[in-house]
Amino acid sequence: MVNESTDGPSGGTGENDIPVTGGGESVASLERAFAELLAKVMTRTEPIPADGHFFADLGADSMVMAHFCARVRKRADLPSVSMKDVYQHPTVRSLAAALGADAPVTSAPAPRTAPVPTEAPLPGSTARYVLCGALQLLFFFGYSYVLVLATTRGYQWVSRGSGPLALYGRAVAFGAAEFFGLCAFPIVAKWLLIGRWTAREFPVWGLTYLRFWIVKVLVHANPIVLFVGSPVYVLYLRALGARIGRHVTILSRSVPVCTDLLTVGTGSVIRKDAFLLCYRAHAGRIQTGPVTLGRDVFVGEHTVLDVHTAMGDGAQLGHASALQPGEAVPAGQHWHGSPAQPTEVEYLRVAPARCGTGRRAVFAAAGLARSLLVVLPLTVLVFAVLWAKVPVLGDEGKLSGLELSSATFYLNALVLSLVLFFGFVVVGLAVVFTAPRLMRRAVEPGVVYPLYGFRYATHRSIARLTNVKFFTWLFGDSSYIVHYLQRLGYDLSPVEQTGSNFGSGVQHESPFLSSVGSGTMVADGLSLVNAEFSSTSFTVARTSIGKHNFLGNHIAYPAGGRTGDNCLLATKVMVPLDGEVREGVGLLGSPSFEIPRSVERDSRFDHLRSGDELHRRLAAKNRYNLRTIGLILLVRWLYFLGLVLLSLVTTTRDDAIGHLLDAGFLVFVMAFTAVYFAFVERYTQRFRPLQPQVRSIYDPYFWHHERLWKVPDTHLNAFNGTPFKNLVWRLHGVRLGRRVFDDGCYLTERTLTAIGDDCTLNTGSRIQCHSQEDGTFKSDRSTLGAGCTLGVGALVHYGVTLGDGATLAADSFLMKGEDVPAHALWAGNPATETHVRRAVVSPADGEPEPASLVDRQTPPRRSPHHGTTVAKRAPG
Repeated sequence: MVNESTDGPSGGTGENDIPVTGGGESVASLERAFAELLAKVMTRTEPIPADGHFFADLGADSMVMAHFCARVRKRADLPSVSMKDVYQHPTVRSLAAALGADAPVTSAPAPRTAPVPTEAPLPGSTARYVLCGALQLLFFFGYSYVLVLATTRGYQWVSRGSGPLALYGRAVAFGAAEFFGLCAFPIVAKWLLIGRWTAREFPVWGLTYLRFWIVKVLVHANPIVLFVGSPVYVLYLRALGARIGRHVTILSRSVPVCTDLLTVGTGSVIRKDAFLLCYRAHAGRIQTGPVTLGRDVFVGEHTVLDVHTAMGDGAQLGHASALQPGEAVPAGQHWHGSPAQPTEVEYLRVAPARCGTGRRAVFAAAGLARSLLVVLPLTVLVFAVLWAKVPVLGDEGKLSGLELSSATFYLNALVLSLVLFFGFVVVGLAVVFTAPRLMRRAVEPGVVYPLYGFRYATHRSIARLTNVKFFTWLFGDSSYIVHYLQRLGYDLSPVEQTGSNFGSGVQHESPFLSSVGSGTMVADGLSLVNAEFSSTSFTVARTSIGKHNFLGNHIAYPAGGRTGDNCLLATKVMVPLDGEVREGVGLLGSPSFEIPRSVERDSRFDHLRSGDELHRRLAAKNRYNLRTIGLILLVRWLYFLGLVLLSLVTTTRDDAIGHLLDAGFLVFVMAFTAVYFAFVERYTQRFRPLQPQVRSIYDPYFWHHERLWKVPDTHLNAFNGTPFKNLVWRLHGVRLGRRVFDDGCYLTERTLTAIGDDCTLNTGSRIQCHSQEDGTFKSDRSTLGAGCTLGVGALVHYGVTLGDGATLAADSFLMKGEDVPAHALWAGNPATETHVRRAVVSPADGEPEPASLVDRQTPPRRSPHHGTTVAKRAPG
């Protein structure tokens, strides 16, 4: 057996280590070393058979094998092993043969060569951190004052109109003035504060960062963002400095910030949930860089294009894929994966249609007219009438001290909040269950329609009405989500109820073309891709998921996905669109590869998933979940009541105190929201931290854990990029170090997460300290050391440790149980250690210059003797 000292941080060998020899004995020596390490990890006293399958024969699971990989990496005389290696070579013999063939080994182990270091985190400055937060708060106070003052004065002016026509006319005038003011202000602020964005870097929490943050907040808060998918949105990006060609379709709501660095050629398509920010946060710095797309480019869903990336004319990047800094897709080539690699898959799967400039202009004008003449005036009129008629107000809409302290005031506010909140719930359900069904006949599956017409507008309306997040959040993670989705139009029959068929984050483009087989369970973040787009056309198609599948988190499942029955689709997996239909297997990674469908550890609770025991526990879970729904409705209504009271108190006084309250209204709302929901979450946890668990989904503990996921947390995005985000995370129980920069990270289990000083967390990154696989729930702690960086869209699973200064690249998936060494750079899905420095793309005249790339089909492998990297150059 291997001595305990062999696995120490030093990476040295103990006296009982078996040295790995060279020549013909290298593979046999690797076998012996791997077998001993695996036996130690599994605490087995009997020898590990060389031909024993890790999962099927030995009963190991991915967590055990992740610990095995980590111990191998600490041995200087052994080649590095990744989880992908383990899955592709699932016996000691095949693993040793594969790794022994890749790199010869020697009898004398050399000191381990350190990986190519990433940039060291900048030294933290608490004074600069505090000053930046104070200036951000000051800016927000000023912005809040101007916005609230203009809005309240406008409502008062509209409410004083006499007669329906006068009221409508004033509502149109006020709504249009506020709309265009909100649209123009970010554009003016960007050009005054920044001018043109250039490729550069600067530290966070400084004055340059403050200007960057102000522009980012204003750009994201612009109401034009609601016009994503319309030519109006493209015009907005051009006004901010983006170089976008004619007939470009952008469906992603992730708004680019450094817009002067974005170039998109004529006829390109960018699908939803794609990140093209033109900046990233890295090691305490903001790094800005170009993203250059040529003509007729296709960018798929759930993709990330990091800074200094490019795609040539006619290039395609598939779904669930990423380009790392310095990577470029040559003209005409199709790439997919994370990191991306060449493929033959065609992702542009709809024929073109006639869609000229005139059609786009008419659609844009009609959308603006609808908003300015219908939506905004009606919204303004409703609030103006409430302002004038609500019984809690005195004469001329003012509050007197007597009324503010009277029981009648609070009783009337109580009634008003009840009517508005539960009226929204009831009326909202009625609308989403009926209106889309009336519109569905206008868009037939398989028919190619031109963009920016009646059918395109109908398709967008169906998608918006049936993707109301409040309702999927309310019914998700319970038996009731199945009935909700069926009412929307999903084909789920015959339903095999599990009590957790779907999480609370499912979305689609057409519920009427969404089919999920019996017995299938879906975690959070599923996106059913029912529509295909080109720059001129679209079509809808049925998306079908087979029976008895399990789908992990954050999966984009396209129409035509090549998976059938009894499959496990791992978190962030890229669903294959070519090859044979996969059945009875698991799929992991991007591009995906096969893994075992299940392991012994995941079947320990199978006796609870059938027969009378299932019926009894499912009934108990349904009762618990029903109480949870009622409790969370109560929590949300009480929060809404607080907002009603706060708005009435702060916006109905016209004296000096009233002006002061106006100035701080949005700040008060944000502070109240953060403290209220932090208290709700901690109270739900009984003010005690969570503990690692392995439980059945029919265990009452799991039902309680599900209740935590019901506590609203979208308000946290308002604090992104400020020191106040750290204060809010601490209120929620996160063990957080000093001066952490959080630009939009999401933490699922706050009290199981530890983050060190000066860490850098990017937009769309996640630390998820749990997984649910079939009927088994597992959770564990995850820890980030000081100075770590999580890239845009990166996901850290549970039981993970990142050493000080480690970096997880954009869109990477760090699997459960991984142990990342200090100052290492890991990338990919699944993530592995990388030693590759990529060339920086230098676009000339808007066209990408091919970069020096690594052939991702042959992953770089470290020599155990020299610590070198063996890599091939990609064709082209």
